[in-house]
Amino acid sequence: MTATDFDAERRYDDERFSAVEAFRTDRVKAVCGYFEPGQFIPVHAPDSDVVIHVRSGTGVVRDGDEDHRVEAGDVVAVEAGTERGVRADADGRLEALLVTAPPPTDAEHEPVREGLRSGEFDPRGESA
Repeated sequence: MTATDFDAERRYDDERFSAVEAFRTDRVKAVCGYFEPGQFIPVHAPDSDVVIHVRSGTGVVRDGDEDHRVEAGDVVAVEAGTERGVRADADGRLEALLVTAPPPTDAEHEPVREGLRSGEFDPRGESA
């Protein structure tokens, strides 16, 4: 059994969201995500499902062409192959547990790296 204390793992970074891996196999990956105000995981579409449990704060989860408001206690799921991203509101931190199955490949995360380099939530230049 793997057990993680979400509060003890808390790490914030002024430059970009922090993802602390809690568990990983070849079938699933779970990370504790910590977002400063306005920070984000850029829009990308890996071949994996994702379930996001918002523990605290408010923000937006992109699901395809739609942005959905989220707040503490919300659980959202986005199917594999669907454009998705997570962004904290500008006025507060966001903390969430993100579970992906199967874990995205390194190549599938290239749009994430590009969006972080360019500072763009949607590196394709689109918005919902």
